[in-house]
Amino acid sequence: MKTRLISMLVLIFLGLGQSSCDSQETSTYYLIRHAEKDRTDPTNKNPHLTEAGHERALKWKSVLSSIKFNHIYSTDYHRTIETVTPISETQNLDIEFYNPSEMFDENFKAQTKGKVTLISGHSNTAPFFANRILEEERYEEIDDSNNANLYIVEIRGEHRSAQLLHIE
Repeated sequence: MKTRLISMLVLIFLGLGQSSCDSQETSTYYLIRHAEKDRTDPTNKNPHLTEAGHERALKWKSVLSSIKFNHIYSTDYHRTIETVTPISETQNLDIEFYNPSEMFDENFKAQTKGKVTLISGHSNTAPFFANRILEEERYEEIDDSNNANLYIVEIRGEHRSAQLLHIE
């Protein structure tokens, strides 16, 4: 029930930005940070998700179930890939990799123009990526314990809008 309510809220937020720009192509980006990672070995730079992380990945799948993605992007780390795998499997989409140092470059813009895109990143890359899309510094790096932010960014013509939801 709570997950359905959250899904409906996501759809309502998407509708808020509609205006006279409706005839223009819309690009929509959903950005999340990877789910809870295994922290038992601090030297492991590429840990897998914990059980709680896998549960959160399934929650993201449920929350975003009403959205048909055209692309799913992830950094090439176990934790980011495992976070979006349930969604990619349900929607029969391959996970495409991106380099955080090349966020929202011309190639990425062209590939995602007019599309609905899910991006799995990190505490520093998800908000920074949202800022790059918005072309403004709106969001700061998130706390390392925060795995619940959902950034929804839309581009419609020259108009850019964003919402930040916290999904526990």
